[in-house]
Amino acid sequence: MIHPFHPLYRREFRLVTYRFNWGEDRVYFQDEDGRLASLPAAWTSAVASDPFVVVADGRSFFRVQDLAELAALLEQLDEEESDGPGEGV
Repeated sequence: MIHPFHPLYRREFRLVTYRFNWGEDRVYFQDEDGRLASLPAAWTSAVASDPFVVVADGRSFFRVQDLAELAALLEQLDEEESDGPGEGV
């Protein structure tokens, strides 16, 4: 089964292989046209459900740690923008 936010949600495919590619575990399957496709394994039922997602039960879309990382990235981008030569688009 595929993650509820993915367009293929509630569709089932037969697993062709499970591999570590592009820095993450991925599942490979053949789509309805017979083409090999892949998704992050975490988006599927091939791995155990994330405890946060289960406990949050749709009430929270973000973990505190994820929001803290996002804030740090935004701060870094803001600093890079203010430190740079400021070439406009």
